[in-house]
Amino acid sequence: MIIMPTVLNAQSIKGIVLDENGQALPYANVVEKVTSTGVTTDGNGNFEIKVKGFPVTLIAKYVGFQNKSIEVTSDGAAITFKLSPNNSLDEVVVTGNRSKVRSVLNSAVPIDKLYAEDLKSSGQVTFDKMLAYKIPSFNSSSQAVSDATAHFDPADLRGLGPSRTLVLVNGKRKNQSALVYINDTPGKGEVGTDMKSIPFSAIERVEVLRDGASSQYGSDAIAGVVNIILKKQTNFTEVNLTSGVTSEGDGFNFGADLNSGFKIADKGFVNFNISYLDQNKTNRAGRPGRDGLFEVEANDPTWGDWLSRNPDLGMNIGQPDSKMGAFVVNAEYPLSDKTTLYAFGDINIRKGTSFALYRAPYWVSDPNNLLHEAGTTYNGFQPTFNTDVFDNLGSIGIKSNILGFNADFSLTAGSNKVDYIVGNTLNVSLGANSPTEFEVGGYTFSQLVGNADFSRTFDKVTFGFGTELRKERYEARAGQPESYAGGGAQSFPGIQPSNALNEDRNNFGIYTTLDYDMTEAFLIGGSLRYEKYSDFGDNFSWKVNSRYKLNDDVAIRASYSTGFRAPALHQIYLSNIQTLVSGGTISNQGTFNNVDPAVRGLGVPQLHAEKSQNLSSGITFRSGANFSASLDFYNIKVKDRVLFSGEVGFDGDDNTTNPVERVLLDNDITSMKFFINAVNTITNGVDVVLNYKNLEIGTGKLGLSLASTFAKTKIDGQIATPSILKANGYDIFNRKEQGRILSARPNTKVLLGANYDLNKTTFIFNNTYFGEVSWQHATDVSKDQTFAGKVITDLGVAYKFTSTLSANVMVNNLFNVYPDELDPKGDVATDLGGRFKYPWEVNQFGYSGTTFTAGVNFKF
Repeated sequence: MIIMPTVLNAQSIKGIVLDENGQALPYANVVEKVTSTGVTTDGNGNFEIKVKGFPVTLIAKYVGFQNKSIEVTSDGAAITFKLSPNNSLDEVVVTGNRSKVRSVLNSAVPIDKLYAEDLKSSGQVTFDKMLAYKIPSFNSSSQAVSDATAHFDPADLRGLGPSRTLVLVNGKRKNQSALVYINDTPGKGEVGTDMKSIPFSAIERVEVLRDGASSQYGSDAIAGVVNIILKKQTNFTEVNLTSGVTSEGDGFNFGADLNSGFKIADKGFVNFNISYLDQNKTNRAGRPGRDGLFEVEANDPTWGDWLSRNPDLGMNIGQPDSKMGAFVVNAEYPLSDKTTLYAFGDINIRKGTSFALYRAPYWVSDPNNLLHEAGTTYNGFQPTFNTDVFDNLGSIGIKSNILGFNADFSLTAGSNKVDYIVGNTLNVSLGANSPTEFEVGGYTFSQLVGNADFSRTFDKVTFGFGTELRKERYEARAGQPESYAGGGAQSFPGIQPSNALNEDRNNFGIYTTLDYDMTEAFLIGGSLRYEKYSDFGDNFSWKVNSRYKLNDDVAIRASYSTGFRAPALHQIYLSNIQTLVSGGTISNQGTFNNVDPAVRGLGVPQLHAEKSQNLSSGITFRSGANFSASLDFYNIKVKDRVLFSGEVGFDGDDNTTNPVERVLLDNDITSMKFFINAVNTITNGVDVVLNYKNLEIGTGKLGLSLASTFAKTKIDGQIATPSILKANGYDIFNRKEQGRILSARPNTKVLLGANYDLNKTTFIFNNTYFGEVSWQHATDVSKDQTFAGKVITDLGVAYKFTSTLSANVMVNNLFNVYPDELDPKGDVATDLGGRFKYPWEVNQFGYSGTTFTAGVNFKF
C-alpha cells in the first residue's frame, strides 16, 4: 500500500484587537499559543494570521493590558479581542528576584515599573530628570558652575548618594562614569552611573527596586536597583520630534529620536534607536551690583563703572550647553527551541560647555592682551569648561536550558571617557606665551563583566545560583604642559603627570537564591553572596524576605538584608589640583589619593568596603482592575561610608608647622582633601504609592496617582578622624560637609498626577512637591539656611490625530516657581559675593523656571 502525504493548506483567521471601550489597539501582538508564531495588528487594530488547522488558541498581547486567549474551532468567523487594562500590581517584573519572574503584588520587595509613555508624560528631556519626576525617592537636578559635574547631574535613591544605587541594562551591570563629583554639590565625593547615556526613546520600561540587593547583584545596591529594559518591538518605525524653551527665552532644546526594528528569519529580532538632543544654556545669576567677595563696592572710584555695566559680575549660572548623540541596539535570535543568542549595546557621545567663575578685571589682569584687543577696555573673562563624554556598553550572551536549569551566560563590556578643555582663559604665570585654550586632561573608567546564572523551579521551590567575574580599570590622563605650569590655567589647572595613572582590579563573586512558596499565599526566600576584590579583600552578604497574601487583593511583605559597597577605583586613586573659593579668597587645593604616602603619613587608613543593614516591611492592596496601593517602611544603616573630606589647611599659628602644614608647603597648596571611611549613617523612611485609573468622568476616563516618600538620615556616632589630624585640631568633615549628606536633597517628595482621556485627547496634570532642604554653615549655626518646600505644577495636552500621528504640548513649572533666594547673613562665601541668587550647594529642583515643550510622534 502506498501512503500519500497529506498536505494541509494554511488557513487564515481575521480579527481585531480592541480595548474595553471598543477603541482599536494598533500594533498589538497576536500569537498562536502552541507555535508562538504571530502577527501584529495594523494601525486600526486589524490582523490576519495563518494557521495550519483547527482547533487553535490565539493570544492577544498589548503593553499595559491583560493578555487574552480565544480558542478558534473553525474558519470563517471574525475574531474580536477585548483587552482589559492591568492593575499596576499585576504587572510582571524581572528585577529583585534572579530566579523567578513575579508580579509587583507577588514580590517580597517594593518595585516600581514605568513604561516609556510614563517617562514621556513627565515633560522632561533627559532620562534622569524623567525618573526624578516619576519616582519620589529618586533625585536628580541640574548643577551649575561645577566643572564636569554640570554635565552629569548626580542622581540617587533615598538620598543615599549616587554610589549606592546600582544601574542595570537588560539585567546586566552598567559601568559607572569616569567622574568623581568633587565640587560642592549633592553627591560630593561620590561616583555614579551616567544616567544621561541611555536615551528614553530606546527604553521599553524601567523597573526600580527600592530595597537593598547586594546579596543578589553585588556592590553598589545598598539603596536599590534601577533596571533599564530596552525595546524589542519590530512592528513599526517611530519618530519623535520635541522642542522647548524657558519663559526667559533661554534653554532652547531640540530632540529627535528614531526607533525601529526588524525580524530575523521570522524568529529573532533587532531593535535599534538613534537619538539626538541639543540643549542650550540658561542663566539665572545674581545681580548684586557690588562684589562682596573682593570687597569692591558699587561706588568704587576705579571699578564702579564696570560694576554698573555688569551688575551680575559677568556670571553665567544655570544649565550648560549640551549636545548628545546616541545609538542603541537590542537583538535576540533563537538558535534552537532551547537556546537563544542575544546582544545589546549603546554608544553615547556628548559635548557640553559649562562656565566657571567670571574673572573680573580687578581679579585677574590681561596685560598681554590675550583675551582683549590692545587699546580696548579690559572687562575680564569667564572661562568655559568644555566636556567631551564618550559612554559605551555592549553585552552578548546565550540563554539555554541545561539539565532542566535555565542558564544565562553573558559577557558585558562598558566604559565612560571624559576629556576636558578649558577655554577663554589664560595661565598668568606664562605671560604673553600663554594659550587661551587648554587641554587639561581627562579620565576613563571601564569594566569587563562575565556572568553565568542558573535557575530552576522544583514544584514550590525555585533555586538559583551564579557567578560573576569583573575587571575594572581607572585611568587619569595628564593635560598639556601649559595647563599646569606655574599656577596653571585659570579656573582648572590641568592634570599633572604626577597625577596621571592607570590602575585596575579584579573581582570574583558567587551567589545563590532560594524561594519557597510554602502555600499559594506564603512565600519565603533568601539569597547569599560572596565577593572577593583583589585590592581590599572579601565580603559576605545575605538577605531574607517574605510575602504573605491575606487574600487575592492584600499582601504583606518584609525583608532584611546586609549589603556592601566597594570603594570605587576613582576614590582610591584620584588626585588633582583644583581652584576653589574659601573664606573669601581664591586658592589652589590638592586632592591626595588614598595610597599617597603623604596621606598615609597623616594616619589615613586604606579604604575598605562600606557595610549596610536594610530592613523593610510593607503592605500592598488592590481593588479590582483599577485601584492599587502600597505602603513600605524602611531602615537603612550604612557603616564606614566613604567620605571626601572637607578642606584641611593651615591652622593659623605662624610659629609652628604641624604635619598637615608640612604637606601643604611641600606641594605649594593652601589646603588638601582626601577620601576616608569615616561616618556611619541611619536612614529611616516610608514610601506610599496610590493609583486609581478608569474613573468615568463625563464621557472620558480619569487616572489618578499619588506617590510620596518621607525620609530622614542622621549621623550615627562620631566622625572617624585620624589621631594625628585630631590631635592638631582638624575637623575633617565639618557641619557644611555633614549637611551635604543629611539635608542637601529633599527628605520629603510627593507626586500627585492626573491623566484624563477624552476621545483622542489626553490631558496631563502633575504636581510635584519638593520638600525643604537645609544648608549648614561650616562653623556658625546662626548662618544656616533652610529653603522651604515648593510645588512644581506641570500641565500638558496630547492629541491623537490618527493611529499613526500624535502631538503634545507641555508646560513644566507652570507657575514659574523658584527656590528661596540665598541669604548669606554676612558670609560672602555663601553666595560668592552675590554671584549666586539661588542655592547651589543644596538642591531641590534646579532654577530654570517655566519651560514650554512641544512634540510630534509618527508611527509607520
